Amino acid sequence: MSSLDNQPEEPLKDLTTHRYECRGCGYVYEPSEGIKKVGINPGTAFQDLDMTTFRCPVCREGSDFFRDIGPKFRPSGFEENLNYGFGVNSLTPGQKNVLIFGALALAVACFLSLYSLN
Repeated sequence: MSSLDNQPEEPLKDLTTHRYECRGCGYVYEPSEGIKKVGINPGTAFQDLDMTTFRCPVCREGSDFFRDIGPKFRPSGFEENLNYGFGVNSLTPGQKNVLIFGALALAVACFLSLYSLN
């Protein structure tokens, strides 16, 4: 087990599941999806690509412009801060989006319900 209480270290060490982000345009290479328009099959790890010919499908930058951003379901933020707060620091970016926009939708629903009062 890692310093994160309930998450194993295996996904962090298995580089074949890591996503890579282009620093030029922000495109994220997802190994489980591949890139259909350039013929890269789903399940192809970034390390298995031909680094001499691979280019970003959006901005055409080379493979040296990509940086490792880790596996898909890794909590966002700095690892030393994940144990602080009310538990939201260990949420993934998708879970944080649901929490934020869900709270906004609830606030709007409560505000609109005030119109039903006469």
